[in-house]
Amino acid sequence: MASSKSEGEQVVLPVREGEDPWTPEEVAEVREELSNDIERMRKAIEVAEAELAGLMREGSDGAGRDPADVGSSNFERDQEMSLAQNAREMLDQSELALSLFDKGQYGLCETCGEPIGKARLQAFPRATMCVRCKQREERR
Repeated sequence: MASSKSEGEQVVLPVREGEDPWTPEEVAEVREELSNDIERMRKAIEVAEAELAGLMREGSDGAGRDPADVGSSNFERDQEMSLAQNAREMLDQSELALSLFDKGQYGLCETCGEPIGKARLQAFPRATMCVRCKQREERR
């Protein structure tokens, strides 16, 4: 089941009862989407960190500035910090999912071990939990 299979063998991803099996094209598409997400998130983090660095430089000279400008700068800084943190979390999720993919463990819930579900993974490839376990975690 690991992606390190020799050429010609396919990666087989688990499915929930009643779901159609993954086609080789669908498997390749999900892996490519994870790889693209990782690259996109790395770029988004770079941009957000550059923006944040610029805002920090501008915001360090608060003396004599209009309070509204200071407030606006603080708001922008907080927004950039939030965007950067969100991108880092998404990057971590995508890297974990790709790691599981490469180990042959992708598609199994990290909590209960049951298949996550093909439809869920196609909609949210970086998912590492089935819907039931994710809902349980969010209620805590």
